[in-house]
Amino acid sequence: MTNHANLEDALLLALEKFRGVCDKDGKPYVLHLLRVMLATEHPEAQVAGVLHDIVEDTSVTLNDLRAYGFSERVIQIIDCLTHRSHDKYTEYIMRIKQDPLASICKLADLADNYRLDRVAYRDGHTEQDSKRLQRYVLSYQFLRDKLDEPTYRRLMIPLE
Repeated sequence: MTNHANLEDALLLALEKFRGVCDKDGKPYVLHLLRVMLATEHPEAQVAGVLHDIVEDTSVTLNDLRAYGFSERVIQIIDCLTHRSHDKYTEYIMRIKQDPLASICKLADLADNYRLDRVAYRDGHTEQDSKRLQRYVLSYQFLRDKLDEPTYRRLMIPLE
């Protein structure tokens, strides 16, 4: 990759690392990444949108992204969007809310994740799936300033 990785480089990396990965509906996961990218207009948000799950779901690290030539701002957004196992979901969303471009990406991600044609209720997992969707909707509303922080935190307690 070049010293200044761009959107095309991000697309190629996402295609490489998510090749053969499917979503809960059995569709190529990369389609989700493309929808998140297309839902944003800011160039750095588009790059981060394509790569928003790369650190969380593959072996790629933030240092790898630096080596590929992605800007520090894009890496900062991806870092913010990476949900680590030790983070409560509420705290993860609080971190994202502090970064306007990460918030734009997360709103696009959440909107795509809870589209009716993507919602998966799996036999034996319906309670878990329902809680996940509730977290998504509440987080979306919080990031859009439709819920204040105390209300968001209170409503998220039973969903953590």
